[in-house]
Amino acid sequence: MTALNQEDLAPEEDEDYYSLLNIPRDAPQSSINDAYRRLSRLYHPDKHVVAEQKQRAEVMFGKIKTAYEVLSDPHRRAIYDSVGVAGLRTEGWQVVQRTKTPQEIRDEYEQLAREQAERRLLQRTNPKGSVTLFINATDLFCSYGDELDDDELDDWLLPQVEVTGMSFTQSIEAPLTLRDTATMSGNLSTSNGTGQGQVSCSVRRLFSDRCWAEAELGVGDGLMVSTRAFRSLGRHLHATGHGFIYLLPNGLGRVGLLGSLGCQLDRRTVGYLSYRVGRPAGVQAMVVRETEHSRQSVSLYVGVPHSYVTGSLTVTLPEADVKARLVAKGGSFGFLVECGLDKKITELSTLGATVSVGLPTGVAVKLRLSRASQTYTAHVRLSDELQASAVFYGTVVPLLAWTAVNRLLVAPYVSRRQKEEAQRRREANRERTAAKRREAEAAVSLMRETVARIRQAEELRRGLVITAAWYGRIVQAGSGDQANGGMEDLVDVTIPLQCLVTDSKLILQEGTKSHLPGFFDPAPDTEKSLQVEYLFHNARHQVTVADTDPLRIPKPSHRTES
Repeated sequence: MTALNQEDLAPEEDEDYYSLLNIPRDAPQSSINDAYRRLSRLYHPDKHVVAEQKQRAEVMFGKIKTAYEVLSDPHRRAIYDSVGVAGLRTEGWQVVQRTKTPQEIRDEYEQLAREQAERRLLQRTNPKGSVTLFINATDLFCSYGDELDDDELDDWLLPQVEVTGMSFTQSIEAPLTLRDTATMSGNLSTSNGTGQGQVSCSVRRLFSDRCWAEAELGVGDGLMVSTRAFRSLGRHLHATGHGFIYLLPNGLGRVGLLGSLGCQLDRRTVGYLSYRVGRPAGVQAMVVRETEHSRQSVSLYVGVPHSYVTGSLTVTLPEADVKARLVAKGGSFGFLVECGLDKKITELSTLGATVSVGLPTGVAVKLRLSRASQTYTAHVRLSDELQASAVFYGTVVPLLAWTAVNRLLVAPYVSRRQKEEAQRRREANRERTAAKRREAEAAVSLMRETVARIRQAEELRRGLVITAAWYGRIVQAGSGDQANGGMEDLVDVTIPLQCLVTDSKLILQEGTKSHLPGFFDPAPDTEKSLQVEYLFHNARHQVTVADTDPLRIPKPSHRTES
């Protein structure tokens, strides 16, 4: 085995000092001292004479000494417990300042982290955009064919599907200071051959965590000026306001004002009361209740020219990455029912479809694809009346089409991406795993003489003798996963475990075992276990525990039928 050089060591960003010393996270100083003395007898360079062994011991003893120094210093231990090894290397604070308590050090690190996050925020523009199509497909379900003459019937036999409108929107954010953000936005739209557009700029000022205000100026077909504000009025009460003035080129214009009051009714329920002045004008009361996987709301709107009641239910199915939505609205205008599904197809992409049926609106379908901050939507009007055929083609056909597209295109694409991502992670971890393997092998080589003495003493007293131990991705027989696992996903840890035996006892603390001396992670990003076979009083025992579970042996329950 070649000597272990410093450059052969894996990065220490995820080093677990508690696992390295095999002590609990709340261990007192006496336990830290005992663990350090025990490991020093094994890894101190002066304990080894051969040059190659001495070099390996220097590296391992350096890791043990670093862990001891960090955990023995209450201030550095507080930093490590809060943010890990990275916190010990953070610049901008006085790590060695003895006058600060551990809690003060945690607060200081959190302040530095917030400042770094704010600096990153100033570098972002957060672009957002959308493209929307309005499609008229009512000719497909026209019911007036019997009333047409021969010439008109010939034209009607070739139904027309036309794009009646289109709109584009785009916006970017430009942080000016840590409290001020400017937003530039623009939109273009066309409907039945008539187009319009607008460019606007808004500035939002964050006065505190409880209050912000925004002013917006827009130009296009006219001049638009608006303001928005938010204010928290107490622990459970907040208010928002929005006012605007819209001036047209002919001198006419519109003025509107909207005020809303929100109240936290309980931990999951919020009530809102809104009043709107302008066109349309009205009062709305709404109650919203949200749980981990659902959202329900009920609202009542009374105004001019229409009044109505709305109820909605949204259910999220995390295991299927699906969100289902049902909305029902009824009032003086008629009624409307909407059913929709959103499916997350990749990490950044979501595909959705909504069917709406109502009077006098008819039947319509909305298809939406969201990719990161871009949204593409198609509104398809199928019928101006309630027709069974339009409802059928608006519900069943999209489901059948999605099933086919999912099986033929989406599912193979997602599966391929997952395999590529897994392969990429394996490639990225290969070099790091190799370095950890060399480090573990070097530690095992330093243990051999000590383990031989421990094993001999345990055999003489018929005590605890580790006969075989494996750590990694252990596949149980008959589980169907044997093809995905292999010896490359396991590491023999018989010697490291025997080295930890004291007075015929072995105790492993809670936490990952990959940081124990002589261990390493042979299968990153997978669930791992530890399987131990041992003799106690010359009787065979066996136990398998999960990676982070504690382990205490021997136990009578581990005894096997010999």
